[in-house]
Amino acid sequence: MSVTIKDIANLAGVSKTTVSKVINNKDESISKATKDKILKIMKEQNYVPNKLAQGLVTKRTKTIGLLIPDIRNPFFTDISRGAEDYARKEGYNIIFCSTDEDYEREVECIEMICEKMVDGIIFAPSSNTSNKDDRYKNLNTPMVLVDKNLDISNSKGLVKVDNKNGTYEATKHLINKGHKEILYLSGPLKNDITRDRLNGYLRALEKNNVNLNEDYIVEGKYKYEWSYEFIKNMKEINYTAICCANDLMAIGAIQALRERGLNVPNDISVVGFDDIQTAKLIDPSLTTVRQPAYEMGEKASEILIDYLKNKDKDSVGTITFKPELIVRNSTKSIE
Repeated sequence: MSVTIKDIANLAGVSKTTVSKVINNKDESISKATKDKILKIMKEQNYVPNKLAQGLVTKRTKTIGLLIPDIRNPFFTDISRGAEDYARKEGYNIIFCSTDEDYEREVECIEMICEKMVDGIIFAPSSNTSNKDDRYKNLNTPMVLVDKNLDISNSKGLVKVDNKNGTYEATKHLINKGHKEILYLSGPLKNDITRDRLNGYLRALEKNNVNLNEDYIVEGKYKYEWSYEFIKNMKEINYTAICCANDLMAIGAIQALRERGLNVPNDISVVGFDDIQTAKLIDPSLTTVRQPAYEMGEKASEILIDYLKNKDKDSVGTITFKPELIVRNSTKSIE
């Protein structure tokens, strides 16, 4: 049977209110001797305070919700770790929820996390989330967005990378190596991040006087399985390079090309976006655009906790990290 506040109060010879004040750090009027006695008994009895009950008293649970599209995607794993490490350092716990790139599940997760009385939420919307939906606009729980923007009234900031410049540099790298026929594999074009990456590709073609072939732009999913199946089942390979909207798509494309008897980079060059850990471990190692995912998660956590400590603080607006092109072995100049 678990120990209760009433049990602690009886053992200490004080009221339940006095014990509650000690637990919730509202003990200014309580003598040091009484406070030390209560804490000693709590330790001896292995008493663990009910955090939810404490939250009802203090209006704070020291807990943050973290919603990400897919914990299996190493980019979001690194964001999560950065957010968690900073939160732990500041004395906060995190509740994780992976939405599986499913918009309805995303809504359910938001509702579930809010029911847990979290103090705030770090939210990386899925690629299927649209600003046209009203369900997020009037959320009361303070929120910091990561990676993608949404119209949310209680948003305290957005942490992102310059996606347009990232794919611009990746595509320019291919063009500089002589490639003119460049297939672009995009994620779902429902949100700003995906459209920004596509626009970076288009801008690089325009700036370098490369004709656009609209057949080379393919909307898909940010998943290994999707790009693998798409490349494997293409009837004709009439391009010399592939620019992918993330690393998982690039890795799937490389595997499919290999199974079709094509060599990367001798036959086809491939670039990705994210620089997940696997990018440097595969053969050939992947040329990609690095996003500082850990630092992005850390910054999101910092912004949210800073607001929770000082609720008069205004939104910080948008924090934009600069991407970095990482050149490895999956790209090659053509004759």
